[in-house]
Amino acid sequence: MKATNGEKIFYTINYVVLGLIALTCILPFIHIVALSLSERSAVDSGHVFFWPVGIQFTAYKIFFVASPAFKAFQNSIVITLVGVALSLLGTILAAYPLSRSYLMGRRYLVLGMVFTMLFSGGLIPTYLVIKNMHLIDSYWALWLSGFISTYNMLLMKSYFENIPYEVQEAARIDGCSDTSLLIRIILPLSLPMLATLALFYGIGFWNSFMNVLMYINKSELMNLTVVVQGMLQKNDLLNSPSLNADEQAQVVTEMVKAVGVVVMVVPMLVVYPFLQRYFVKGVMLGSVKG
Repeated sequence: MKATNGEKIFYTINYVVLGLIALTCILPFIHIVALSLSERSAVDSGHVFFWPVGIQFTAYKIFFVASPAFKAFQNSIVITLVGVALSLLGTILAAYPLSRSYLMGRRYLVLGMVFTMLFSGGLIPTYLVIKNMHLIDSYWALWLSGFISTYNMLLMKSYFENIPYEVQEAARIDGCSDTSLLIRIILPLSLPMLATLALFYGIGFWNSFMNVLMYINKSELMNLTVVVQGMLQKNDLLNSPSLNADEQAQVVTEMVKAVGVVVMVVPMLVVYPFLQRYFVKGVMLGSVKG
C-alpha cells in the first residue's frame, strides 16, 4: 500500500531523529578509538577527532603489559561464559515447568517470582547471605547472585507457551517424556529466545561491577570492568617499571584510558552481530502471548 504524504513526513522525521540519536552513541566511541590509536603529539594538541592521527599501537601494548588488564580480561571471559551457561540452565528449568498448564499452583509460583521484581531483600541481607555461605572471593558469589532474572524467565516462559501445542502433542504420542520433550523439541525450537537471553545475561556478567566490588577482594580475581574503572581514576599507570622510557614518551594516560574503554566495549560488539538475527524475533515472540 502506497504511503500517504503525512506518513512519508512522519517516517522522514523518525529516520532523522533516530539517526541523530544513533550518532550521539556512535561518535563518542569512534573518538575514543581514534584517541587510543593516535600518536601522543596529536592527542596533546587536541587534533584527534574521529580519525586517528599517526596510527600506533603502543597504548594497547602498555595497557596489557603495565596493568593487570590481561588477567582481568581472562577473568571477565570466565565470569561471562560460565555465568551465561548457568543462568540459561536455571532459566530453562524454571520457565519450562511454569509454562505447563497442568502444573499445580503455577499461578501462585509466578506471582511469587514477579513479587521479587518489585521487592528484594536488599543489599546488606544479600551480602550477609553470600558471606555466610563462604562465597566471598569466589565467582560463585557472582553467578548465584545473578542466577535467574525474573524478567528473562517470564520471556522464556511465554515463548514456551507459544510453541504450537500440536507439535508437543505429537511428541507425546511418540513416547517423549517431559525431559525428552524439552531437550529434543522445545529447546531446538527456542533458539531465538535462547540467543536473546544469552545476550542479555552476557552483557550483564561482562559489565559486572558492584557485585565484583562487594564480593571479590583479591586483585587477581578482579574483572575487566573494575580494573578499567580503577585505571580511569588513577594516573600512575605510565610509572610502571615494566615500561621503558621510549614507551612512556609515546603515550599519555588519556590514550591508555581510551584503550581500556575500547577493550571493554569491543567484545560485545563482536558477539552481537552473530545473535542479532535472533534478537528481535526472540523478544517479540517471548513478550507477546497469543
